[in-house]
Amino acid sequence: MRRLAASGAAGAAGAAAAPAADSTDCAQGRSPRPRRLIDLCALWDTGVSSPAAGWKRASGIARRRLNEAETLSSVQEAQLERLEAARPGRLGSGERGPVLRMARQPPPPSVHAAILLCLLSLSGAIEIPMDPSIQNELSQPPTITKQSVKDHIVDPRDNILIECEAKGNPAPSFHWTRNSRFFNIAKDPRVSMRRKSGTLVIDFRSGGRPEEYEGEYQCFARNKFGTALSNRIRLQVSKSPLWPKENLDPVVVQEGAPLTLQCNPPPGLPSPVIFWMSSSMEPITQDKRVSQGHNGDLYFSNVMLQDMQTDYSCNARFHFTHTIQQKNAFTLKVLTNNPYNDSSLRNHPDMYSARGVAERTPSFMYPQGTASSQMVLRGMDLLLECIASGVPTPDIAWYKKGGDLPSDKAKFENFNKALRITNVSEEDSGEYFCLASNKMGSIRHTISVRVKAAPYWLDEPKNLILAPGEDGRLVCRANGNPKPTVQWMVNGEPLQSAPPNPNREVAGDTIIFRDTQISSRAVYQCNTSNEHGYLLANAFVSVLDVPPRMLSPRNQLIRVILYNRTRLDCPFFGSPIPTLRWFKNGQGSNLDGGNYHVYENGSLEIKMIRKEDQGIYTCVATNILGKAENQVRLEVKDPTRIYRMPEDQVAKRGTTVQLECRVKHDPSLKLTVSWLKDDEPLYIGNRMKKEDDSLTIFGVAERDQGSYTCVASTELDQDLAKAYLTVLADQATPTNRLAALPKGRPDRPRDLELTDLAERSVRLTWIPGDDNNSPITDYVVQFEEDQFQPGVWHDHSKFPGSVNSAILQLSPYVNYQFRVIAINEVGSSHPSLPSERYRTSGAPPESNPADVKGEGTRKNNMEITWTPMNATSAFGPNLRYIVKWRRRETRETWNNATVWGSRYVVGQTPVYVPYEIRVQAENDFGKGPEPDTVIGYSGEDYPRAAPTDVKIRVLNSTAISLQWNRVYPDTVQGQLREYRAYYWRESSLLKNLWVSQKRQQASFPGDRPRGVVSRLFPYSNYKLEMVVVNGRGDGPRSETKEFTTPEGVPSAPRRFRVRQPNLETINLEWDHPEHPNGILIGYTLKYVAFNGTKLGKQIVENFSPNQTKFTMQRADPVSRYRFTLSARTQVGSGEAVTEESPAPPNEATPTAAPPTLPLTTVSVTGVVSSTDATATAATTEATTVPTIPSVAPTTMATTTVATTTTTAATTMERPPTTTSETKMPESAYTNNQADIATQGWFIGLMCAIALLVLILLIVCFIKRSRGGKYPVREKKDVPLGPEDPKEEDGSFDYSDEDNKPLQGSQTSLDGTIKQQESDDSLVDYGEGGEGQFNEDGSFIGQYTVKKDKEETEGNESSEATSPVNAIYSLA
Repeated sequence: MRRLAASGAAGAAGAAAAPAADSTDCAQGRSPRPRRLIDLCALWDTGVSSPAAGWKRASGIARRRLNEAETLSSVQEAQLERLEAARPGRLGSGERGPVLRMARQPPPPSVHAAILLCLLSLSGAIEIPMDPSIQNELSQPPTITKQSVKDHIVDPRDNILIECEAKGNPAPSFHWTRNSRFFNIAKDPRVSMRRKSGTLVIDFRSGGRPEEYEGEYQCFARNKFGTALSNRIRLQVSKSPLWPKENLDPVVVQEGAPLTLQCNPPPGLPSPVIFWMSSSMEPITQDKRVSQGHNGDLYFSNVMLQDMQTDYSCNARFHFTHTIQQKNAFTLKVLTNNPYNDSSLRNHPDMYSARGVAERTPSFMYPQGTASSQMVLRGMDLLLECIASGVPTPDIAWYKKGGDLPSDKAKFENFNKALRITNVSEEDSGEYFCLASNKMGSIRHTISVRVKAAPYWLDEPKNLILAPGEDGRLVCRANGNPKPTVQWMVNGEPLQSAPPNPNREVAGDTIIFRDTQISSRAVYQCNTSNEHGYLLANAFVSVLDVPPRMLSPRNQLIRVILYNRTRLDCPFFGSPIPTLRWFKNGQGSNLDGGNYHVYENGSLEIKMIRKEDQGIYTCVATNILGKAENQVRLEVKDPTRIYRMPEDQVAKRGTTVQLECRVKHDPSLKLTVSWLKDDEPLYIGNRMKKEDDSLTIFGVAERDQGSYTCVASTELDQDLAKAYLTVLADQATPTNRLAALPKGRPDRPRDLELTDLAERSVRLTWIPGDDNNSPITDYVVQFEEDQFQPGVWHDHSKFPGSVNSAILQLSPYVNYQFRVIAINEVGSSHPSLPSERYRTSGAPPESNPADVKGEGTRKNNMEITWTPMNATSAFGPNLRYIVKWRRRETRETWNNATVWGSRYVVGQTPVYVPYEIRVQAENDFGKGPEPDTVIGYSGEDYPRAAPTDVKIRVLNSTAISLQWNRVYPDTVQGQLREYRAYYWRESSLLKNLWVSQKRQQASFPGDRPRGVVSRLFPYSNYKLEMVVVNGRGDGPRSETKEFTTPEGVPSAPRRFRVRQPNLETINLEWDHPEHPNGILIGYTLKYVAFNGTKLGKQIVENFSPNQTKFTMQRADPVSRYRFTLSARTQVGSGEAVTEESPAPPNEATPTAAPPTLPLTTVSVTGVVSSTDATATAATTEATTVPTIPSVAPTTMATTTVATTTTTAATTMERPPTTTSETKMPESAYTNNQADIATQGWFIGLMCAIALLVLILLIVCFIKRSRGGKYPVREKKDVPLGPEDPKEEDGSFDYSDEDNKPLQGSQTSLDGTIKQQESDDSLVDYGEGGEGQFNEDGSFIGQYTVKKDKEETEGNESSEATSPVNAIYSLA
């Protein structure tokens, strides 16, 4: 409002503006405190005269405003009298003549300006609060809130969307014009308008050509209070024309000569991005010899033979269609004197002469000639380019005539061939020249740069909300080159054709409103334009007639702690702006000054709360339409203080410790006492007991050692006290009588006495208490003062335990009281009784507050804070602080303020500028020393600019490289924290794949121009925006960039399952990867058989992308399989998932064998079988054969026997073979059978068994040669028929019938015969008579039919041994 009033005065007068002081102060006229307004605007009191008409209006408004108040101060009344007395004539009939005569006299321009300045200062824009209830109640003309860009380019494949959103009360209606003619939406079935919006949607799903809708569109939003306009939106359809077909002949060039390959891309909309590649899509390597110009052509400063090794194709990438069109490739034919392309010469220091190429001076390939000119618009980037030929390749350097290049904006590109100056301004115009030089000479080209400017705002018109009868103005001030013209419109019509309004006056770029009424409401448009562009701004004038109203809840209760600072808020609204006053307990004068301070927003601050400040505070808002009031009840509460704090203790393990914490608080507040251990909440277990004033720990352990903090809190404040608990380990048995006595904390010291009283010192003497068998190591002296923190004890100093008298250094103006605490290894004593008080005399402060800072909390302020000084540094009564500040690097005088608290807010500051700050302490005895100067900064605002020229380079399928132009420091408007990239996954290149479009961000701290964004999804379309971030937040977003990540490798297949329904097959199933990251081309399965540590040959299977099942036939029933599955794209195989086939159900878990159990050998008769081994593994049932080792008779060893239903007749068809079986305890049995055969110990064991079998055969052969056949069934008196085959009679051949041993007997290892079941068959422990003994899957033994136990029990012979017993005897 300050700038608005001053500008209006100058514009209306057409001459010199009013003095700066007047414009500055009168601009404060909208303050809710009119006292200052009348003071400053009565400038005619100094002798300035004015026309009567002006006086009449000014006096009438001033009087009406002053009459709004119920009472006026004496100063205000005197000012009003001076205002009335200064008028040239009264309003009575007898005084009209002089008034009219004076009105006809032309006033001096300076007087006119001063009067207009004062008139405008009497009014200003009213700010409407964001309260929804007020926003919905108040009528408001339309305001455009969202619209499409001026140059709106659309994709022809999509529906067209032209945005136009507006707000107002009542809600506005919308209509459009196309090419300045009414656009009838109802007549076109393809065009529709969104509901409650002006956004146009043109749908082409049913056909139609988007090109038919190209043109210039403008949106109108209207309600009964006016019409707002959008920009003129130029709609264009994106075009991606095809490259004209052409046949290019090979380009023949002499080695060392310059060459230009022209691209001439088709004209697209927007222009395509040009890049050069070979026909095989390999990028062309560019350097200072070969590079691409800004126009897209490829320049060779000199051609070398190696340039023939590839062809050159110009490529154009179109933005909207994401298509790349490739031109037919150029083929080079280089004529050379040295046909051998020796690569070793490429880095030769004299490469050209070595190849026979003549050296020559530089010449410019682009631009041509020695001089050229270039025009650039303000705010755009200036790109100057110089490409030179020559042998050797020239170097390019840039200069500006008459000055230096702008280092903060200039950067070199394309190997120094291009100079880019960002954000061009008028001072960048001038002459630039590039210098191309090599060892043969140099040449220069001069470029004359002219900077023009499209219109840009100096003072954009703002919405104007006035009260009836108030004055105001709209200012539309813009600049440009050439100077733009200003056209005013009202409700979309030229102001010249609008109905006349006597309250409105147009003065160039300013519209002045006087004595506005409700009928003056309208929306004004300012259109400023020149040949380079235009600006269109809407600003409405709304006249509100609203009585005062309060925005906060009524009768609020505010509770505050004694001696704290508080602020009572009273938000209000009204039109005209009400005046606000505060009263206490409904009586007395207006509260302001002293301990009270009233802010312009109506808040009342009480700097230090006292008991007498408790009461009811009333705020009253008044204007000519009425008044409103609200009450706030303030209650003052006593602070929460811990008056008996927990003390440091040393305790033995297993003892009980009690920590005291006694609290004094306001009885009306709820007190909560909690404990922390090592600054973390303490868990109260069953060994602890928490009471209101103590914490007891029973059976102290080492883990209880640490710091304990008592936290006493209410809903308004809290107090803390901390103590440390030390836990001692158990001590060794004492060696002397003193050490054997129990130790304890010392008794408190007593009889404190103060002597040798001086201004800054005193001697304190005390009598030590009993040390309780532990010598006192230290004394701690504490003090308490009764002014700032009464009742709070502070550590003063510490002395050795051998001292009981000490001189204490004191601070001025402190009323001291002392106490002493004794400490030994067990803990601290209780504090002594306090000494008498001693007050030192006062003095000026000797130090200043610390931690002085200046930081902005809003964009237009700076909050100065510091750590307040304590009682011992105050040195006197009424401690206060003198705060000084001024702009850094200026010669302005220091501003200062006296503050009683610890903060001060400087208002109306520019955005983020440095200030010099000083804070000096002062009391009633004087000031402290000169303070140090601290640099602070005013508040930050959001950044105004976005990073430009954002370039994206795809590094791989999951990462991109970003590069951008840094913003100018003055646009950051704060401390640059970081550049931040917002990016989101727009879509996947895979059809029908849903993707999350959640925005992600990548931060790049500091002022840096590049960074890397990683962890992207491959094969996806992304969008990215860049912002600048300062302490306030994000700035505007940059232009949205799009990029596409290439294919990557897929993630692992999901839910990979391995099932084994039987021993012959294994079934595999899986699901597609969660993230294909490209087009799947198949799956790769790798599997390998393994048995223990042995691995088979790896087999690889490839499947189609649709196959998710596979069945494998097992080649080895014993081995297990390890499967590894991965998905593939064109890039390669992705992450693999590994599973193993399940273990066979009959495999035992390998365990260690007990060392005490020996091997037991059993002789069996069986047949070797290799074909049945597999079959028997399928259906088996366990049979265990017990053996009793002689070493450990209490241990039972078992082995697993597999039985099947194979008949005896089938088994006996094979010749019987006697084998031996090694039995091991079950705990020693291993399931790794394939590995056992290769072990040395197993081979040795088999050899021993073979030797025993051989001995058995020899013994049997000898026995048989000595005797005949002995029937086993003879005891049953059952004759054997001659027809019975020997295989069925169950008999064996023995040498002597008399030597036959008793059935059921067995010779033990010590030569005795033990009665037990038959040795010649293991089937007794099975389920049936006939069976197969399956030991290791490689042989099956066949046994005779089981004998009856009753028949075997009668044989008592023990003389001879059976073959089985013979084996035991040999063992």
